[in-house]
Amino acid sequence: MRSFFLCLTVFIAPFVSAQKQRPAIEPVDYVNTLMGTDSKPSLSNGNTYPAIGLPWGMNLWTPQTGANGNGWQYTYSADKIRGFKQTHQPSPWMNDYGMFSLMPVTGKARFDQEERASWFSHKAEIAKPYYYSVYLADHDVTTELTTTERAAMFRFSFPKTDSAFVVLDAFDKESFVEIIPSKKRIVGYTTKYSRGPIKNFRNYFIVEFDQPFTTMGTWVEKELQQNRLSLTHDKNNGALVSFSIGKRNGQVHAKVASSFISMEQAEQNLTELGTSSFDQLVAAGRNKWNEVLGKIKVEGDDMDQIRTFYSCLYRMVFFPNKLYEINKEGKILHYSPYTGEVQPGYMFAGTGFWDTFRALYPFLNLVYPTINKEMQEGLINDYKEGGFLPEWSSPGYANIMIGNNSASVVADAYIKGLRGYAIDTLYQALLHGANNEGPMDAVGRKGVEYYNRLGYVPYDVKIRENAARTLEYAYDDFTIYQLGKALNRPKEETELYRKRSLNYKNLFDPQHKLMRGKNQDGSFQTPFNPFKWGDAFTEGNSWHYSWSVFHDIAGLMKLMGGRNDFNTMLDSVFSMPPVFDESYYRGVIHEIREMQIMNMGQYAHGNQPIQHMLYLYNYSGQPWKSQARVREAMEKLYFARPDGYCGDEDNGQTSAWYVFSAMGFYPVCPGTDQYVIGSPLFKKMSIQLENGKQLQIQAASNSKKKIYVDAIKLNGKPVMKNWFSHFDLLQGGRIDFTMSEMPNKLRGTTDAAVPFSLSNE
Repeated sequence: MRSFFLCLTVFIAPFVSAQKQRPAIEPVDYVNTLMGTDSKPSLSNGNTYPAIGLPWGMNLWTPQTGANGNGWQYTYSADKIRGFKQTHQPSPWMNDYGMFSLMPVTGKARFDQEERASWFSHKAEIAKPYYYSVYLADHDVTTELTTTERAAMFRFSFPKTDSAFVVLDAFDKESFVEIIPSKKRIVGYTTKYSRGPIKNFRNYFIVEFDQPFTTMGTWVEKELQQNRLSLTHDKNNGALVSFSIGKRNGQVHAKVASSFISMEQAEQNLTELGTSSFDQLVAAGRNKWNEVLGKIKVEGDDMDQIRTFYSCLYRMVFFPNKLYEINKEGKILHYSPYTGEVQPGYMFAGTGFWDTFRALYPFLNLVYPTINKEMQEGLINDYKEGGFLPEWSSPGYANIMIGNNSASVVADAYIKGLRGYAIDTLYQALLHGANNEGPMDAVGRKGVEYYNRLGYVPYDVKIRENAARTLEYAYDDFTIYQLGKALNRPKEETELYRKRSLNYKNLFDPQHKLMRGKNQDGSFQTPFNPFKWGDAFTEGNSWHYSWSVFHDIAGLMKLMGGRNDFNTMLDSVFSMPPVFDESYYRGVIHEIREMQIMNMGQYAHGNQPIQHMLYLYNYSGQPWKSQARVREAMEKLYFARPDGYCGDEDNGQTSAWYVFSAMGFYPVCPGTDQYVIGSPLFKKMSIQLENGKQLQIQAASNSKKKIYVDAIKLNGKPVMKNWFSHFDLLQGGRIDFTMSEMPNKLRGTTDAAVPFSLSNE
């Protein structure tokens, strides 16, 4: 027996030693960049793509499975890759701008996007935030890429061949390419963009190889022009260079950089790569991602939940991406999509405030305020150069969605404590946007004359989504009121916006206890179907939008008849069948389908208008229902896999809902300092704040069954309210949640416990 144990010890010892030497799992290792990529126009499981880049970097890269110009540029179900694309695409519905791609090819000189496409397998694919690798079976080539903020490096491993090619695809719309064999370079620019118009737009690029070219040429559509070294054309065009590879897995490296400013600035951006090797750049990218994701550390028993958390957090730190660049003198400057000129200072692009004002920007204010300070400075430049703040930028004004929610983004940042920028200029931008129509429907306030005169945008004046506009304008007026107070503006001025913020009441129909479109003469629209999507509302119906009174839930509750009736209306969202009227859209849009198939009644988490609604029981004396519903949504609707979302991810917003909710609270009303309490997902979470403090969130008894909050302490003191203050959290310390399988129907039920409402001010 003794000899047996001796032998066993000898056998186990090397294994234990090896286990000790295994590298620790770091935050970036949990990320699945393919989460949400199993999507299509008729059904979104995220509508994402594997974005390879650095947090908030100017450029992203992605393998391209879709045809040029197809917003679904990478889909998990695809069999072939046709290129590796520089992208700035925030959403397939927005599509892209400034794109070009590279693709290795062997054998024949195949440059057409269909002919060059190669079969691939996810089994031979590695997709990390900072590194991508895939085996292209038809060409026997492994492609690897890694990035900096404005540059990238490729490593192509070819078979032994004298016919190894790299195709540069400059897309269409008057693109220019030039081959410079003495420098082993392809340079050029692309002018293609999807949303505009934007002035003097070019994305200048440099591709520099480490091997000499053996043959070269340019191409237009399906025609190769051998030995022609430069070309400008409005049709799909590009360049083709070849290499002689003397051994299997012979490598060709390509350094790539781009600039929206000039070719000289693209050259400067190329210096981001320095003298680093490919592997050194991979390591640097990994370190950067761990630095950013590592601001939050989670502990729990469910590895899938940890993967989902970090995969969501990854999605939250891309958009808006930097549009600014740094010149040789170290000065910050940017191409202006508004003037077409180069201007000093910050600028960002690629986000829609209709989505992201709700949780993404409040999250930046809590965890990453420094980058949002840059974004606020960028908004100042948007206003100075364009005359209005953008509501959707890609990279300039985009005529899509509704609302004037830049007001929320600006106000929340200042109210949450951001300083050191020209807030008075931004405040003037808010006043200007609140009282003027812009150069397109989605900028400024469409229907503002009606809104300011009648207190609502009428249903019968041919302004689409009029009720949704009214509700969002009213909330936006509240945020202007809040910011005006913080800036000590004249009371007459702030009271005007306070009064306007109550305009939501003008659309409340007491018969249905729901919001309803209203005509100029004060009569409600008829007929009225509360299940009708679109028409008076935006990508939703009255049951979704009636809760969009973020700033005055108490006022809404009073209109509905008080607590009991309010709770009955909340309950009804889940108890009703997922019926719908799609007649406005003349077909079932994907948001409708996503609601229908989730088996949660009329609750449509796949789109933004109703996402905060789960937290509203905190205002009506039944917080345990919020706790149960929030946990249900987290555990049912989010997974770190290709079908991992329940609708469009939308530039970090749907992910931000999950990350905030996993913390145990959510910003129902940006523009106040409150986070409304839900149900934390993990046993422990540590948040490293930029002010040097650390906030710990403990829920030691947490489990899949113990979803109810029995008690809360903040730094050892009981918390009886249903919300936390932003400024209390900034002090760091520790939140302790005591979790239970049974709801505590006494905690948080008093009037003193409810979160902010304007009516209770």
